[in-house]
Amino acid sequence: MLFLQTTPPFIEIGARALPGVVTTCGSPAKDYILEVNGGGVLLADFDGDGRLDLLLVDGSTGERARKQESGLPPRLFLGKGDGTFQPAGAAWQLEGGRFGMGGAVGDIDNDGWPDAVTTQWGPTRVIRNEGGKGFREITTEAGLGAGSWGSSAALFDADCDGNLDLFVVNYLDFDFARIGSRETGNCRWKGHAVMCGPEGLTPLPSQFFRGLGNGRFEERSKEAGIAGVKPGFGLGVMVLDYDRDGDSDLYVANDSTPNHLFENRGDGTFAEVGFARGVSHDANGREQASMGIACADANEDGRDDLFVTNFSGENNVLYLSAAKGLGYRERSGQAGLAAPSLPLLGWGTSFADYDLDGRLDLFVLNGHVYPQADQPGTDTSYAQADLFHRGLEGGKFGSAVLSDSKPAVSRASAVGDLDNDGDLDIVAVSVEGPVRVLLNQAAHGENHRWLRIALRQPGKNRFALGARVTLEWKDRQQGAEIRTAGGYQSAVAPEVHFGLGSRPAPERIRVRWPDGIEQEFACAGLDRLLLLERRP
Repeated sequence: MLFLQTTPPFIEIGARALPGVVTTCGSPAKDYILEVNGGGVLLADFDGDGRLDLLLVDGSTGERARKQESGLPPRLFLGKGDGTFQPAGAAWQLEGGRFGMGGAVGDIDNDGWPDAVTTQWGPTRVIRNEGGKGFREITTEAGLGAGSWGSSAALFDADCDGNLDLFVVNYLDFDFARIGSRETGNCRWKGHAVMCGPEGLTPLPSQFFRGLGNGRFEERSKEAGIAGVKPGFGLGVMVLDYDRDGDSDLYVANDSTPNHLFENRGDGTFAEVGFARGVSHDANGREQASMGIACADANEDGRDDLFVTNFSGENNVLYLSAAKGLGYRERSGQAGLAAPSLPLLGWGTSFADYDLDGRLDLFVLNGHVYPQADQPGTDTSYAQADLFHRGLEGGKFGSAVLSDSKPAVSRASAVGDLDNDGDLDIVAVSVEGPVRVLLNQAAHGENHRWLRIALRQPGKNRFALGARVTLEWKDRQQGAEIRTAGGYQSAVAPEVHFGLGSRPAPERIRVRWPDGIEQEFACAGLDRLLLLERRP
């Protein structure tokens, strides 16, 4: 375990970036598990001005939910391009749902504008972008509206027909009338009365909806092989082509139950192979309480690796792709990522080269689920410091504090270049308190070069979700997939980011488009956003 003595790489500017903006998730006492998971953060350029915007998914209170009153509405904040935001106008305003959680971003009607799906304790909602002019909810006409408890979601093209499909991760069957509260139940943690769940409650199966391309969906969970899988308490989801066969697979982080890896058979149907591939349990064969997911090619073998955040007392895990076959090996201890995480409870996380030195880094946002964690004898706390794991030589990581902010009870996060300076910043929600904006303070210059790359193709799936971009030199390759899944109740913009350190421009950029066609592009220079358009 190596702790780095360094200036925090991020500064907290939330009070300036989103003044007075807070989210609500039940009461501060956290009497019910419904009040624990927090809201969602969805990043995309919704108005087409070249700056990232923030769709904030808000929650509700138990009192409002019992009275069947609407929860707090999702809110759009338009990016100013300097890391700060302003509230969007009336055309973008949405009504409150039941009890918001997270969501996904993608162009569901193939009109070239990013749309949104939001999850909640209640019906999954579909929100159409009206040509960059405003939002319109189309849940009923989209074919959704059945209620459960959706946490994370992903939009992706499962069957390679060009229309985006929807995967919703569901958590558990919750009812105020059936589930005891912290005060009326018999649930204890380290000697303290706490809210009940998820153990002892009923997990809900995930759902798969086939996209029809016109903003409509039809549920095909059974036909896709999702409904027959033993459900877990689903919290996080990541889209990746783990086996490099050209189609999109799904990894699901489950709370207190084995994690799932859904392998795409190539036609939009799936087989669950998490145990067979070594990504369902920790290195000792134990199931964990998993929340967030980070995904990138950490060992640069051409296959994406997975990092999963877990409950306090359980270390976060790093699954590295094996040298032979399609399996993974749990290597968090060897990488220096296990021990620093043990007293912490992790949520939002993401791989990227945040300091632009040519090596992948990793951050983890932390915060406990029990306010009682502040009581004596718990060996932890409710508000917790966030971790920054800086990539070192040999596949190891050194740990440091992420930012200059005080400990918080953090949850979902999304990563993007909020101030258009070439490094990646973070937006995050706290389960109580202000929305957080963490601005990257990375050095720039000849030893800290970078590239952002976005793709466009004509017709369907214009943002090329599922494509892979590879930078190639004589002695090295760096690759990344175009996706919008953010890991836990979040979404990111459909582009890839590479830190290059002191490396020269790549000799070529290779793009494998979602239909498997490969094309090569010349690099037009470093320290810029490249928009690569598919050639006929």
